[in-house]
Amino acid sequence: MKYLHTMVRVADIEASKRFYCDGLGLREIRRSENEKGRYTLVFLAAPGDDDAQVELTFNWDPEVYTGGRNFGHLAYRTDDIYALCQHLLDMGITINRPPRDGHMAFVRSPDAISVELIQNGTLPPAEPWLSMPNTGKW
Repeated sequence: MKYLHTMVRVADIEASKRFYCDGLGLREIRRSENEKGRYTLVFLAAPGDDDAQVELTFNWDPEVYTGGRNFGHLAYRTDDIYALCQHLLDMGITINRPPRDGHMAFVRSPDAISVELIQNGTLPPAEPWLSMPNTGKW
């Protein structure tokens, strides 16, 4: 058995790619469009980890997705959680659970998918993260 990917439905491919690619640093591995099924699939992976993919599924016919939090979350390890969280903040992305402990943070995609960020090791607690409150759901 081999892990292939996790699928999340998205309402806007470009907004989702901005979050996952520009924000988290994933890259597009491949894309396919199915005119008969009226959907587009975009597969993303972290650099150097092509075996662990996220499949963004965009259905061409508008549909409202609710309960994104019921999915659980995606998780990515990072070498500098503070730098990544600052980068996401600079992009206007809310840090729902800041990395107060120097180890873990949560953000949400444009489609309300929770994404856990985990520090490779642990950094010493630092401001502004140490004093930053939780925001919204994560």
